Amino acid sequence: MNGRVVVGVDGSPRGLDAVAYSAHAARSRRAALRVVHAFVRPAHLPPGAVSPRPVLEQALETANDLVDEGVRLARTTAAEVSVSGLVVHGEALAVLEAQSRAADLVVVGSRGRGGFEGVLLGSTATGLAAHGRCPVVVVREQTEPYGPVLVGVDGSPAGAAAVRFALAEATRLGAPVVALHAWTTWNAPMPPPQDPSLPYANPPGALAAAEERVLTEALSGLGERYPDVKVEHRVVHGPTRQALIEASRTARLTVVGSRGRGGFTGLLLGSVSQAVLHHAHSPVAVVRG
Repeated sequence: MNGRVVVGVDGSPRGLDAVAYSAHAARSRRAALRVVHAFVRPAHLPPGAVSPRPVLEQALETANDLVDEGVRLARTTAAEVSVSGLVVHGEALAVLEAQSRAADLVVVGSRGRGGFEGVLLGSTATGLAAHGRCPVVVVREQTEPYGPVLVGVDGSPAGAAAVRFALAEATRLGAPVVALHAWTTWNAPMPPPQDPSLPYANPPGALAAAEERVLTEALSGLGERYPDVKVEHRVVHGPTRQALIEASRTARLTVVGSRGRGGFTGLLLGSVSQAVLHHAHSPVAVVRG
């Protein structure tokens, strides 16, 4: 076995979708799979109270049933994968963040059973994407099993990590990659002037050419490392969020870095990655730099 994939379960439909996805991911990695449920003390019992044993026993039984259901689904989906189950006392985000420290990938559903109706993304998925110590995949309802792996490229350290993750994932899946770089005159740095006597002058097309180079340089040298992956270079003049969300309609997986080159220092999750997590039409992988 090579490493470990962790999936969080809570009994929600998206949680079960996450289990199926994680089983395929573990199989492609030849990794073990751990199905985890975070068990929280029943809310109607105040901290420190002496709990009637049947109440806690029933809650623990439910927690173990959820894990057993996830383990059965994973084994049915990928029989060759070594699958184990674990119930951990604690809040879901803290439990899964701790699990991510020794995992190669953590998978969760986009919304849990405790979320508010109409909310596109649950707090656990959002928090784990920001705080996970390994790549985090958030599974949504809609998927395109035969599409390409889509990756957002922006020249940032997290973006570079996302590109490497996308190419490695495409190699495992036997899928092509669409490397997309979107820019506008508002988010693209101005290239240095080509004529020192005219400090702000650039010929027509200089900005577009500079943005083309961002994509080319981000992919430079990776073809030798991932020779079997066909990569489409796609440069879009337009807002990054809309470009990635639209392109995700035909993707089997959308990969983004946690923070782009235009993010504010200190933010763990940038505005583009948050928008893609909420609105993409495929599972989304968030990769930290």
